[in-house]
Amino acid sequence: MTSILRRLLFFTALIVIWETIYRFNLVYEFRSPTMFPSPLGAIEQLYIGFFQTGILLTALSESIYRIALGYGLAILFGGSLGILIGVSKIADETLGTLVVALQSIPSIVWLPISLIIFAGAQTPAIIFIIVLGGTWAMTLNMRMGIKNVQPILIRAARTMGYNQKEIIWKVMIPAAIPSALTGARLAWAFGWRALIAAELIGRGGLGRTLMDARDFFNMDMVIAIMIIISVIGLIVEYLIFSRIEKRVLSRWGLSKL
Repeated sequence: MTSILRRLLFFTALIVIWETIYRFNLVYEFRSPTMFPSPLGAIEQLYIGFFQTGILLTALSESIYRIALGYGLAILFGGSLGILIGVSKIADETLGTLVVALQSIPSIVWLPISLIIFAGAQTPAIIFIIVLGGTWAMTLNMRMGIKNVQPILIRAARTMGYNQKEIIWKVMIPAAIPSALTGARLAWAFGWRALIAAELIGRGGLGRTLMDARDFFNMDMVIAIMIIISVIGLIVEYLIFSRIEKRVLSRWGLSKL
């Protein structure tokens, strides 16, 4: 409770300082008031966008659908590929090298190609970008988890009569879960950023709505959308990943005393 209160007080203080500077700017005009948004104005735009016009609700729903599907596919593909290159030396030397090379390419660079592949269909093209943004992080972390399994666990499994498939599914993959969780967290971060970047160029979602607000010089709406993006990030981090991480670390005996 103390931690939550401390965070609330911190952000309240930031808003008060920001609003104070905004009021001073209205009086002394350090710069154009149109280009210096107000936090209270952003909150007002949030209310209008969600409860009056519904613009933000529609944009948020579209973005959530895209990230949910793209992130799920990234975890599936990345996890599977990570297991493959983690257990196979040949796959590691070939596909593993390709994954490292592709990871260095920003996923948004693929948007023109994806639009051609999907014949200009915006949602499939953007989902493709999200998948590319998250897959490589998941792959490399899953590979690292497989590679770092303690040899004594593998030897013990062989002593107990496990075959290679049983060692992979019953020993290596469970032991790699903490690394896989790190990969899932990074895949979310990269996928979420890829989504917003793709929507800035494409159509629909929070990114396109942000660009439309900028074109109409509605800086309060721009800040409102940035608040939505950051709040979603906080929700995913503290209400999902942090809780899963605590359980996983406790289950695997890695939690701090």
